[in-house]
Amino acid sequence: MEMETLYLIDQKAGLGLEFSKLVSMMNYTRVTTIDAVRELTMEELDFLYDDQANSIGMLLAHMADVEKAYQIISFESRDLTDEEVNRLNPGLDLGSSAREQIKGNTIDYYLDRLTEVRNTTIKMFKTLPDEWLFEQTPFWWNRPANNYFKWFHVFEDELSHRGQIRIIKKMMSKRNES
Repeated sequence: MEMETLYLIDQKAGLGLEFSKLVSMMNYTRVTTIDAVRELTMEELDFLYDDQANSIGMLLAHMADVEKAYQIISFESRDLTDEEVNRLNPGLDLGSSAREQIKGNTIDYYLDRLTEVRNTTIKMFKTLPDEWLFEQTPFWWNRPANNYFKWFHVFEDELSHRGQIRIIKKMMSKRNES
């Protein structure tokens, strides 16, 4: 990502104008997520403020797994199979199994996963015409949604969880002060 153009929603090399707008927003979201986590230790990534909480590591895994799920949903125009859901869980659903399984990883592990999934997304975006973003299919509660909305949801979900990450970091800081 070019930092010089981070605040420009503008044309991106190899992408149509609509994809460029979408990727501009996705890039900014990702940079701010990385800024919030890049210095975290494994202990901080695994921190749980209570027995029902999500850790930062869990949220980062969730971001990667949600994007992977939306690659299948939108690029392949289908729902996930049970096998794919099982492969993407526990990160996709989070919860108790995620608390048990998603821990003990370094920040590089999570950042590498996020980068790998994003690179696949951008590579696929470069093969599609802008019109693809406006294609509609039945979605949540059988309501029509276009691919643009689906990919907006991917980074909207990341933004929401980045807010959680910032709160968790404040909670860790307060605990450390005690």
